[in-house]
Amino acid sequence: MPSMTQPDEGRLLNKRYQLLERFGSGGMALIYRGRDTLLGRYVAIKILREDQAHGADFDRQFQNEARAAANLSHPNIVTVYDYGLDEGRPFIVMELVPGTDLKSLLRKRGRFTIEEGIPLMVQACAGIGYAHRAGLVHCDVKPHNMLVTPDGRLKVTDFGIARALATLNPAERSEVVWGSPQYYAPEQAVGHAPSPASDVYSLGVVMYEILTGTLPFTSASAEELAHLHLEAKPIPPSEYIPDIPKALEEIILKVLAKEPSARYRTADQLGRVLMKFGTQRELTEAAAPAPLPRDEPVPDFAFETSLQPDLTVAAPAEPPLNIDWASVGLGLLALIAVGGLIPFWMWIYFVYNPPIK
Repeated sequence: MPSMTQPDEGRLLNKRYQLLERFGSGGMALIYRGRDTLLGRYVAIKILREDQAHGADFDRQFQNEARAAANLSHPNIVTVYDYGLDEGRPFIVMELVPGTDLKSLLRKRGRFTIEEGIPLMVQACAGIGYAHRAGLVHCDVKPHNMLVTPDGRLKVTDFGIARALATLNPAERSEVVWGSPQYYAPEQAVGHAPSPASDVYSLGVVMYEILTGTLPFTSASAEELAHLHLEAKPIPPSEYIPDIPKALEEIILKVLAKEPSARYRTADQLGRVLMKFGTQRELTEAAAPAPLPRDEPVPDFAFETSLQPDLTVAAPAEPPLNIDWASVGLGLLALIAVGGLIPFWMWIYFVYNPPIK
């Protein structure tokens, strides 16, 4: 089989997918822009590196994960079109998304403002939350797997790829099996199977990074990163962004809790909390209340993270005063008529009962 490191232009996979040029790579796979010659559309093709040995277990797992990912249809998820083997090399065919990955944008910009970053995180939560409802865990949530289009749409990619790669190098579980060391959850660091709460932790790491411009834990060693995720507390984001709202900092630190039960259980829950934070912040800024006098205590801002519906009932407004003018007019006429009869009845009375002289 010809080397895939520098593929010839026009080379076909399975006599259908034409490889055009390589535009990305990872530790396990290469990514190409390609063309589906059957449907006449451009696609992204991810193909396993030549130096990655694999067997029947991997091929079976890869197909299972690709099939599950292909069933996901959501505006914030990169669509999987096809998967297969070409001369024994697994590949997956996906929607070609214009734009770049979130990690590359971070390298260029340093960090995002809260107004820019929170809408991106809400979209990431929407896509991953949809997968959670479908029973799928991403396993490798990181900004490298989030594509941002020129118009600001975020799409999550590579669902299940990390899980499929688990069958390749079981001995390297801490490095490749359940995600990337900088972003995986504490339970992933010790080799436990990830849950939706694990994806939520990884979303928290991404949110921390895009808002502060740095990761909560850094080390050149995967083992040390695992230890930090398990034991260390992250530096509060306010150390990097002094004006970060207290409520948002509390959300980030909650998501980075060591115990899965202390986090939001699914990406949907985190997304709703972030949306509520954005709405609450807009309302607070619009209201701009006058500061309290100095001799009065300033109340702490308490951000409600409960997902129970808001049962607060507003006091009923005073009903409008409805006046039936027709009835009022008839009443006045009756009063006038009765008043006009009083002199008549008095005259009748005195006719029959003249006063005694």
